[in-house]
Amino acid sequence: MEDVVTITMKTKKQGTKSKSLWRHAFESLKKNRMAMISLSVVSFYMVVALLSLSGVIASDWAKEVGSAYDAPFWVKWINGEEAAFSMTHLFGTDILGRSVFLKMIKGTEVAMLIGFATGLITMFIGVFLGAIAGYFGGKVDEGIVWFYTTFSSIPSIMLLMAITFILGKGIVAVFLALGLTSWVSLCRLIRADVIRHKNREYVAAAFSVGASHSRRLFIHILPNVFHLVIINFSLTFQMAIKSEVILSYLGLGVQERPSWGIMIDDAKLELARGVWWQLLAATLGMFVIVLAFNILGDALRDALDPKLKGK
Repeated sequence: MEDVVTITMKTKKQGTKSKSLWRHAFESLKKNRMAMISLSVVSFYMVVALLSLSGVIASDWAKEVGSAYDAPFWVKWINGEEAAFSMTHLFGTDILGRSVFLKMIKGTEVAMLIGFATGLITMFIGVFLGAIAGYFGGKVDEGIVWFYTTFSSIPSIMLLMAITFILGKGIVAVFLALGLTSWVSLCRLIRADVIRHKNREYVAAAFSVGASHSRRLFIHILPNVFHLVIINFSLTFQMAIKSEVILSYLGLGVQERPSWGIMIDDAKLELARGVWWQLLAATLGMFVIVLAFNILGDALRDALDPKLKGK
């Protein structure tokens, strides 16, 4: 049976060398133009988030830069009004005269922080429980399967709201709530793949030379199933961004700082006044990064899943 770590591209009789899964995946991604564009978009968002977090940009987002509900400069151009080009006024101002564009940047910081933190929490819980259940089986497996089956039977939105009520409002409460409710699917995947790998020849060989359970599981088996973690991380990232927007819109999310959810919540009252640019900024920022992660997640699945090789 073919090992997941290496994919033999041609036989030795043809005089070619085997390629590792990761090298093959990287070469596949380089050939996928949409995947590379999506990776560039994700990288750009991360850079913007880091610059915002360090205070290099958008540190004065709360500063008044114009009158209340001042339209974007390009809207004024379309209406035939005079307006100077200004990045600060790219999406106009809110009710307090603050730059919507700077609020959008701070919202990017919040979204990327929550997505990254949620992905890490999900990865730790899902990989640990799934690996333990799949490797040891028996009562351990039955207990963990019962736990995540019961856990997943609770409606996710109700569980999210309950956890945020307990932990309180704020960014830390949001990513803890999302991380503690998003690990089940990864746990299932890791458990199934560990069960498939634990009786293979390379694990038996490790056992024959005296490798311990922890070494066989974490050194030999998990690297062969880690492609599932990477794919799941990209999917969890964009799920966390969308969930944060919903929680903030409901008033249970981020407080005292801009987020895309809070901007959309503010915009529901502004629309009655004909002010739509804050809604545009928040939805545009969310749409681009979620679309990029969806495309990148599909590309990673195609590149890293050994079952799809040659298809």
